[in-house]
Amino acid sequence: MRPAKAVAPRPVVRPAAVGDDVPGVPCPSCGTPNPPDRRFCRRCATPLTPSTVPPPLPWWRTVWPLRRRTRAGSGRMVRFLVILAVVLALCAGGFLLLPAGRNLIEDTRDKLGKSKAVTPTRVEATAELPGHPPGSTTDGLSNRYWAAPAPGASVTYTFAKPFRLVGVIVTNGASPTPEEYARQGRALQIEMEVTAKDGGKVRKKLALSDKPGPQTFPTGISDATSIRLTLDAPAGLDQGRHLALAEVEFFQRS
Repeated sequence: MRPAKAVAPRPVVRPAAVGDDVPGVPCPSCGTPNPPDRRFCRRCATPLTPSTVPPPLPWWRTVWPLRRRTRAGSGRMVRFLVILAVVLALCAGGFLLLPAGRNLIEDTRDKLGKSKAVTPTRVEATAELPGHPPGSTTDGLSNRYWAAPAPGASVTYTFAKPFRLVGVIVTNGASPTPEEYARQGRALQIEMEVTAKDGGKVRKKLALSDKPGPQTFPTGISDATSIRLTLDAPAGLDQGRHLALAEVEFFQRS
């Protein structure tokens, strides 16, 4: 047999004797005192000055440009100005866009929803001819009409409670039939003034075509309590004729 290869004996680690009379800060792990200049414990090698872990950032500091940590106060003024500018921009945008946003929402509801007719409780006119009162414009009969002697005459419709005015249908002239329509004058423009429940007024011009039959005008006005129509731009107003308005229908959002 061949002789075995000699193997060196493994070293035996013997703990070094450490005196406990050394002045210094005790180890946080084993309690051994260590001199002030040591970074690791002389018995168990535990770090004597562990690095301080910074606290986690709040959620709003994780968003640019606030996610960068500051050093000695650098960048704080820049972040403050950025935050102030964003807040002012949001406030200004909300102040300026809020009415437009409301109008957009209401217009969308008008288009998606259904409408129904609303009848005024009182009808008054500044002028009328005998046999043709202003109430004829809301009686549901298009062969009867309100007769005004001249342009500038107006008729006011008052309603029982405020409503969202989504549309107006106007049947101009004396009748929807062509023969009766051409016998009297008619207004080709109507100045509409809508009064809201808070006293505010909305004015809108209705340009009518010179033809018989109903004509529809979308409006989209909230909280209407009364509506005044003023006749203007006459057509066919020859000698002995007067302005005729056969029917006016108002619609609210159901």
